[in-house]
Amino acid sequence: MSALLVVVGAAVGAPVRFLAASWLDRGWPLGTLLVNVAGSFLLGLCGGWSLDGAELALVGVGFCGALTTYSSFAVQTVELGRGRGTLYAAATLALALGACALGFAIA
Repeated sequence: MSALLVVVGAAVGAPVRFLAASWLDRGWPLGTLLVNVAGSFLLGLCGGWSLDGAELALVGVGFCGALTTYSSFAVQTVELGRGRGTLYAAATLALALGACALGFAIA
């Protein structure tokens, strides 16, 4: 049952990530940044609410796992070059960690 819940969550998260990147990623990968920050916030909520079992499989692993993306983040960081890529990486890490902590604190 857990595997099915992961698939269902991913079936929602992946298209959201695709649409955000398609609409917002131009010279600066804003869509990727936003989905990574939003996914981190939601994972913080999951941790704060102590979700486990079916809820964590659906929301945490499935939806957030498909919504957030490390591979696109890594490729875009390199493509932006040394200066802008470093700024993008630092902004992503700071905002995502902050969002996760905020989600946990709110929960």
